[in-house]
Amino acid sequence: MKLDDKILLPDSGYFKANLHCHTTISDGELTPEGVKEAYKAQGYSIVAFTDHDQYRWHRELDDESFLALAAYETELTDFETGPGCWPDQKTYHLNLFDTDPTQNQGEKAKSTRPPRLYGDMASLNEYIAKMRELGFLVCYNHPYWSLQNYNDYAGLRGLFAMEIYNHGCEHDGLYGFHPQAYDEMLRSGQRIFALATDDNHDRVPFGDPLNDSFGGFVQIAAGKLAYQNVIDALIAGQFYWSMGPQLKGVRIEGGELVVQTSPVEKIFVIQKGRDCYKQLSNPGDALTEARFSLTGQEGWFRVEVRDSHGLYAGTNAFFVDRL
Repeated sequence: MKLDDKILLPDSGYFKANLHCHTTISDGELTPEGVKEAYKAQGYSIVAFTDHDQYRWHRELDDESFLALAAYETELTDFETGPGCWPDQKTYHLNLFDTDPTQNQGEKAKSTRPPRLYGDMASLNEYIAKMRELGFLVCYNHPYWSLQNYNDYAGLRGLFAMEIYNHGCEHDGLYGFHPQAYDEMLRSGQRIFALATDDNHDRVPFGDPLNDSFGGFVQIAAGKLAYQNVIDALIAGQFYWSMGPQLKGVRIEGGELVVQTSPVEKIFVIQKGRDCYKQLSNPGDALTEARFSLTGQEGWFRVEVRDSHGLYAGTNAFFVDRL
């Protein structure tokens, strides 16, 4: 089945965003104002402030070149092992991004947590559905750090996205990158997107190798730096995730998938089945474009690239039946 020509991601018009951030309102070291100043200096235009169980909309920080998304992070932890066993306890962490902070303000301000029944997937999915009805996009965070496996996340439903990379968790123990978990969730039938985030707390200074800011981000093709435009782009999947490399356009052209990037060593196209399309540069060289013939039988596919520094970037999954 030949796929029609289509632009999957544009070549420009992106706003750089960190969608997982902690401040002095919970357990971060920077004030919201300090986060804005630091991130703007690094070229970011958007930050979702996801303090623990503290819903906030920092609209006082908005200006012509910066947008604060209303959000919070919540959790559901397995306490079956008893108190004092935090290093061994599984936990769900969820980020909730508000699609319209002018609505349902009183209910959202309660910063509702999931029911305290770890392992009750039905109740957790009911909570996710309730948060969606309230106006939130729900993201599943850092599965490896959370000590979770396929059995913990395959049954989740109603998610907007999961974290394919979490920079703070990468510092915690080289377990911040979760491409296998994303693929497993896709293969379990979930049609969700992927985010790279910082999860920054800034407990060590900027410039220190262990500082957890500026390592994972998304580039959002919103067209305009306005709240609704950004939310619409997120809902439509018009963004890509990255640790550094830039995607400069992804499209279907004449039955081929065309990928354009900043210089990288590897360009892979992962799909539903075992087959993987790939192009690799010769040692010392770099790729900035690759073309792959599509059969239309891929089920879904996603692009993943790696540069010479070992940093990755990639797209959300594209489902063939929607192209």
